[in-house]
Amino acid sequence: MTPQRTHSDVVVVGGGHNGLVAAAYLARAGRRVQVLERLDHVGGAAVSAHAFEGVDARLSRYSYLVSLLPRSIIDDLGVRVRLSRRRFSSYTPDPSDGGRTGLLIGPTSTFGAVGAGADEAGFDDFYRRCRAVTSRLWPTMIEPLRSRSETLRAVVADGGDDAGAVWRSVFERPIGEAITAAVANDLVRGVMATDALIGTFARLDDESLRQNVCFLYHLIGGGTGDWDVPVGGMGAVSGALAAAATGFGAEIVTGAEVYAIEPDGEVRYRHNDSEHRVAAHHVLANVTPAVLARLLGEDEPDLAPGAQVKVNLMLRRLPRLRDETVTPEQAFGGTFHINETFTQLGDAYRQAAHGAVPDPLPCEIYCHSLADPTILSDSLRAAGAHTLTVFGLHTPHSLATSGTPDRVRDDLTSAVLTSLNSVLAEPVQDVLMEDSSGRLCIEAKTTSDLEDSLGMTNGNIFHGALTWPFAEDDEPLTTSAQRWGVATAHDRILLCGSGSRRGGAVSGIGGHNAAMAVLEG
Repeated sequence: MTPQRTHSDVVVVGGGHNGLVAAAYLARAGRRVQVLERLDHVGGAAVSAHAFEGVDARLSRYSYLVSLLPRSIIDDLGVRVRLSRRRFSSYTPDPSDGGRTGLLIGPTSTFGAVGAGADEAGFDDFYRRCRAVTSRLWPTMIEPLRSRSETLRAVVADGGDDAGAVWRSVFERPIGEAITAAVANDLVRGVMATDALIGTFARLDDESLRQNVCFLYHLIGGGTGDWDVPVGGMGAVSGALAAAATGFGAEIVTGAEVYAIEPDGEVRYRHNDSEHRVAAHHVLANVTPAVLARLLGEDEPDLAPGAQVKVNLMLRRLPRLRDETVTPEQAFGGTFHINETFTQLGDAYRQAAHGAVPDPLPCEIYCHSLADPTILSDSLRAAGAHTLTVFGLHTPHSLATSGTPDRVRDDLTSAVLTSLNSVLAEPVQDVLMEDSSGRLCIEAKTTSDLEDSLGMTNGNIFHGALTWPFAEDDEPLTTSAQRWGVATAHDRILLCGSGSRRGGAVSGIGGHNAAMAVLEG
């Protein structure tokens, strides 16, 4: 029996945070909007979960920090989202002495402790100069795309000579050159370089500049590059966006598996063991471009693979450090860098490119519970418990698919813990909590896990390679969809997720820009 065909102005395929932003804007404008989500909950990668049986802590399971979510989106939609600023920027134990000294960056910085006192001024100047560009680019992220030349003229006109020089070093030459010119210390160079490699498998001297695009996106948020902790966890962000969308009248259907999209706007899906068809004037695809192609019955594009492993840990207390000049609360109060010197990052890339898990594995940690203890129950807070999220770099999808999922997950988890323990005064396993079944509270998510559970092609958290936040001079910008960076080969089908131009990370920018294209068109 052919299912009855219903109608809607807009169908959003995928209930991740971008899809919710798009639905909220369009419903607020009076459009009939239906959001179809395959899972039994919305949020996509921006969700919280009780990851450990019997442990009352809601961890941000996949994505974990917020920088690129414009304040204007929060205000436009009346979204109740609170962000907490971390006390310190970062702490980096010096691997050359096993972490007995380290670099703390924040209200008080300790460059001299790692023999890098002469680099402090160069470090500060590097980021001051970068802000001459990022502060001017940031407002354009939720405006129609400009061309490269137009963007350059605007940046240089507003930012002066500094902006022009930074433009050349970020947009025209491998970012490794600017970093090594700015500072001399290997550890300080590594701290700066990690922003170019999170989720991106590349060399710092790669002529493709894909590492530069990643670097820019980690510095552009708010124009300053501050990365904040969402109060209540990532699930609170998605929950607030869903509440806004439904409050404006959008319909959200979970457990709805979309299996086909037609270029004319018809969407077919299964829900509650029934087949459904809905015809829409526009379909917004909050899925990867490869998944969209599959739903359209077209050839799938090759998308850049992901390159990270994420390990969530639940601790009875923070681990002791070998560096006695800083407290664990200071060290874990920002980003905790492990084995991420400039040299180590290069060595790790080469090992991974030859099919080996890097040894040591470059990692970085954030401690949500120090900035936002609300994710813990009263009893856990009183007991001094904390969460740690460890993010391993240079672990490309090819490593995650080189064996059985369980073996690969175990190997990568072991590499993460070994790297972490190399700079601690005690094994982190000694302070791990146990769940109600007596298992250590460790949860690892590989790129294969992201592909299997969230439909992220090749486990790429950005839905493919990040792109510059402007159009190249020869790109057409004639349609609304093209101007807003959300166009596909079909007029009625628009991208609205991380795979859109200027998409990536928890930002809502893809959803906002798709909604603007629909309303403008």
